[in-house]
Amino acid sequence: MATGPSGNPNQPSSDFTVLLRRWREGDNEASEQVLLIAYREMRRLAARYLRAESHGHTLQPTALVHELYVNLLASEPVTFSDRNHFLALCARKLRHILVDHARQKSSQRRGGDVVKLSLQDWDRADASVPESLLDLDRALSSLEQEDPRSSQVVELRFFAGLGEEEIAAALNISVATVKRDWTFARAWLHAQLKS
Repeated sequence: MATGPSGNPNQPSSDFTVLLRRWREGDNEASEQVLLIAYREMRRLAARYLRAESHGHTLQPTALVHELYVNLLASEPVTFSDRNHFLALCARKLRHILVDHARQKSSQRRGGDVVKLSLQDWDRADASVPESLLDLDRALSSLEQEDPRSSQVVELRFFAGLGEEEIAAALNISVATVKRDWTFARAWLHAQLKS
């Protein structure tokens, strides 16, 4: 997603920030350009999430991205400051869409076929038991109460697919702090999900 407005990877991402500003000011053409540029990255992230979920999941990557876009366009005027802020908001909205879908499916089947994600997919450093997205969402909400910045690091890494340097820039912290927060968050979430 480091491409400029034309989708050319050699254009600076500052062009993307200009489009975000124009969108915030009400320029519908700019919003369409932002979404067009972001489509490939968002679809890649959606495919990654859905691959990590249980087989037989009914939500497809394209449908997930389209629901994200509808959600973005239907929301109040956009106030993205830059690409990382845009991805952070997309990450949060994708999380909510996936959780809502899991809740709907869970209520329809009363526990059958609940969406599964594996913490192992976040970081291959150690194996873990797959956990339901609903449990993960509850744990992330608890982590947000305990340590909001660590929760943001998880969202940016897992749902927005940002690397350590991008997370550091988005949160205005050092890469070392991102690494510490990620280590803490993983351990905290593992403990919460195993209890």
